[in-house]
Amino acid sequence: MGSLLYLSRGDVEKVALPMEEIIRALEAAFLDKARGLAEAPPKPGVHPRRECFLHAMPASLPQRGAVGIKWVAGYPTNPKRGLPYISGLVILNDPETGFPISVMDCTWITAKRTAAASALAAKFLARRDARVLGICGCGVQGKTHLEALKVVLPSLEEVLLYDVSPEAARLFVEEMAPRYPELKFQKVSSAYEAVCESDIIVTAALILREAEPVIRKGWVRPGAFASAVDFDCYWTREALEEMDLIITDDEEQLSYYRSSGYFPRLPRVDGELGEIISGAIPGREDEKQRTMAVFLGLAIEDMVTALAILERARRMGLGTELPL
Repeated sequence: MGSLLYLSRGDVEKVALPMEEIIRALEAAFLDKARGLAEAPPKPGVHPRRECFLHAMPASLPQRGAVGIKWVAGYPTNPKRGLPYISGLVILNDPETGFPISVMDCTWITAKRTAAASALAAKFLARRDARVLGICGCGVQGKTHLEALKVVLPSLEEVLLYDVSPEAARLFVEEMAPRYPELKFQKVSSAYEAVCESDIIVTAALILREAEPVIRKGWVRPGAFASAVDFDCYWTREALEEMDLIITDDEEQLSYYRSSGYFPRLPRVDGELGEIISGAIPGREDEKQRTMAVFLGLAIEDMVTALAILERARRMGLGTELPL
């Protein structure tokens, strides 16, 4: 029957899979998806508490040898308890036999692959000379997005930070400024200040059905690229209607979410990330376009990232073998 390798959150973090490698793995996965070589059905979920979720996210990428499922929870009340908002597990299976080969914590994976997907979109939709990054929401996703965007946009020079909690913005600077001494960090007092002068915009608030959008028409400058990590929670419909190009990661799953009450303000989508990577549809076509990525987060991202982590963990001798 064999065994599986269990990787704790600490084990996953020790592997320290480089962001560059995650972005490359996601690009290959989305190209497979565009070519019909990936399977990732809309994720079913349950909601034990108000605005909380547990989602099942299966995916198969035969070309990558990656198949499995992520069981992930998001509880907005967790930070008040000293716990992360996101928690869960990834189970990887042997594509030949279906037997589980690894179980690992998904917290680090979710944080990194989410940012890697935004960076991958920026590679095709952002201006190459983007200088200013505006971040609304200075938690985990704000930090990982800075890491990922710096990989694909080495031109970045300045980071504008806004959070409803000034302490979160302060801690962001305290942690990230030493890692990026070449960047200028500035805490601002409003979302408007973080958005209006930025070439790249990341909104990373909590995902809520009953959100109070902040970003309004006229705030986003021509030529900017935005990644709405929080679905459309930060954005008014009028602001979204100003976007010249809006892409998502999976239109079928977006429709599934809309039927559940999410994305009430999103006016349309113009295509998928995989279609842009494959050349089926164009990405940015001129310097004045306002472009946007509105992603749900796909299990194909988790599977290829988890598989790369498993391969490294085995080489490093990390984890605990458990009998089946």
